[in-house]
Amino acid sequence: MEVLVYLVPLALALGGLGLAAFLWSLRSGQYDDLDGAAWRAIADDDPPQEPRK
Repeated sequence: MEVLVYLVPLALALGGLGLAAFLWSLRSGQYDDLDGAAWRAIADDDPPQEPRK
């Protein structure tokens, strides 16, 4: 039971750290273009190559 004295503040601190990281990512624009990254991943940027003979 005495370990809860350490675990509860540790859990609250880690939760606060996660919340701070999430809020930082919102402010820095990480979620501005959600569809763009998906389309860039499947886009074919290479020009078509002629078949080798």
